[in-house]
Amino acid sequence: MSSDRDFQFVPLFNNEPEAAEHVRVTRELARADPLGPLSPLRGLWKGTGFNTIWRPLHDPNNPNQGHFLELNLTEETLEFTEIAGDIPNRGLLQEDLFMNGLHYMQLVSDNHGNGLHLEPGVWLIVPPTSNPREPQTVVRMGSIPHGTTILAQGLVSAEPRAPIFQDINIKPFPIGRPDQPIDFPEADLSIPTQFRSQPPLIDGITQAMVDAPNSVLQNAISGQNITRTTNLITTTGQTPVIGGGTANTAFLQGDTAPNAVAARMDAIFWIEEVEEDGAAVLQLQYTQTVMLDFAGLSWPHVSVATLRQVPPST
Repeated sequence: MSSDRDFQFVPLFNNEPEAAEHVRVTRELARADPLGPLSPLRGLWKGTGFNTIWRPLHDPNNPNQGHFLELNLTEETLEFTEIAGDIPNRGLLQEDLFMNGLHYMQLVSDNHGNGLHLEPGVWLIVPPTSNPREPQTVVRMGSIPHGTTILAQGLVSAEPRAPIFQDINIKPFPIGRPDQPIDFPEADLSIPTQFRSQPPLIDGITQAMVDAPNSVLQNAISGQNITRTTNLITTTGQTPVIGGGTANTAFLQGDTAPNAVAARMDAIFWIEEVEEDGAAVLQLQYTQTVMLDFAGLSWPHVSVATLRQVPPST
């Protein structure tokens, strides 16, 4: 992703004391890194993963079906570029704050070369605030050409070990009732069906992967010595940080009922330091679940991937 190399945010101040305070804080940040826990993301990342999505199906020959399960092994590039300068947010109920961040561009294809996903956006680090009373937070804002935008917020933590992956599944459920999962035959790879990606396209995908997509992440780090993990835990929901959400085009939202509304997104990105041959290398893993609402159900759209940072000379 490119932008004007001369562009830089330069905050304009209302008075001299405000400007002087900003200079003081900026000098303090210069001794550290203004991106904080986002700083390791700078650069280009490449890797592979696994994607599952229940798609709505408009098929006059099968009017009672209504859904199709797409499964993909994926190949991905994810590039982060630092945004120059301090990004101002003007305050009324508290003093102004200044954020720092990164542009990103995500490109995901299946392992047959078919493009699946393109997402430009930004990651921001937000300092603690007094109104609302929040600690330091991270924000991800992304635009997806299928017709959805996301604003996800969350908290950062770290530990001196590998990540712990929670069990997740792709079972749909009635909207608002995740305690009532439904088993559909398309999720059983032993049952032949025209309403799932056909066998040549899913060669290499196992039932264990479909049942537990995060197992792909666990398998990817098997045998690795991960000495530190930074957790970027984000959601479009209203907790633990208020605000955020999703927005959908008219087609997705529909009139009396949705074609397929992206109602919520939850994602965890893990920045991992891996010890290999006496050196530390960076690795990025993520799990993301988007709830697509249609036909009275919430259908989990789960994507996972493991990427490595590409040296600048590569």
